[in-house]
Amino acid sequence: MRTTIISIILTISIGLWVNPQKAVAKGNASYHEFYTELSPYGTWIAVPNHGYVWKPDVAPGFTPYATNGYWAYTEEGWTWVSNYPWGWAPFHYGRWYTDATYGPLWIPGSEWGPGWVDWRNTDGYYVWAPMGITFGNNYYVPYNRWVFVDGHDFGKRNNKKYYYVNSSYNGMVFHYSKAIKNYRKGKSYNSWYNGGPKKYEVEKYHGKKIHPYTIIESDKHGQNFTHNQMHMYKSQIEKSNNSKPDLSNGNKQHNANSSSQKQKSPAVQNSSHATKPKQSGQPNKNQQPKAGNSNSSKGGKK
Repeated sequence: MRTTIISIILTISIGLWVNPQKAVAKGNASYHEFYTELSPYGTWIAVPNHGYVWKPDVAPGFTPYATNGYWAYTEEGWTWVSNYPWGWAPFHYGRWYTDATYGPLWIPGSEWGPGWVDWRNTDGYYVWAPMGITFGNNYYVPYNRWVFVDGHDFGKRNNKKYYYVNSSYNGMVFHYSKAIKNYRKGKSYNSWYNGGPKKYEVEKYHGKKIHPYTIIESDKHGQNFTHNQMHMYKSQIEKSNNSKPDLSNGNKQHNANSSSQKQKSPAVQNSSHATKPKQSGQPNKNQQPKAGNSNSSKGGKK
């Protein structure tokens, strides 16, 4: 009897134990978590109008939502699965933009999403790019920021067949492409996002059924797969105006004059989006589509 009681106590104790380095209390997260957890993997830069933005320590050619990761289908739409240890934050919160001096930079945001990107499709290809800082038609993504992949390869884990729009053919994708407007409202949060391609369309390319993962909220960073479940960190983040990176922790502050894309500069996702967003405006040019050069040294690289 005593042995049985001890076994039960040990079982309960083990079940309650979590890794203290990775676990975070649910519903009690703030920007300080971003500043602390991302500092070992990059540099926080003070940028006018944006506050502190983050530059990851990555190899040249890094492209958000293309390098070192893949799209997996979940009940909340296509969800970006990053192989970076820091991928739990910049690909599911906030916005990416490209600065002429620093390259890809991430602006923290408070709302979780499966992937903050705009989607298009054209002639057997799926196309995507990081969503603009604001919704609406005053922002557009430069042509060379878009990534596209053959529908037969979309969603594969070891995909190295991402392509980039060649600047010589600025209108090749957009003249013949259509915006995917699969807007959804978060199940546990009050924000709109684009869920990406319809499941049945991708199934036609793959020639088989796609079984969606159910996202289970986790108090640990990163993601973990068990059967048909994807355990991910997806807490709501509270922004504190007094919060900033800890510069005494080896993290250097750079004061930069932002030379980013044509963007507005309000706070990013600090309030819920109660209305459905508009698709980012894209200029069209009458050019025949022509495949750009593949660049396996960039997107999809493991």
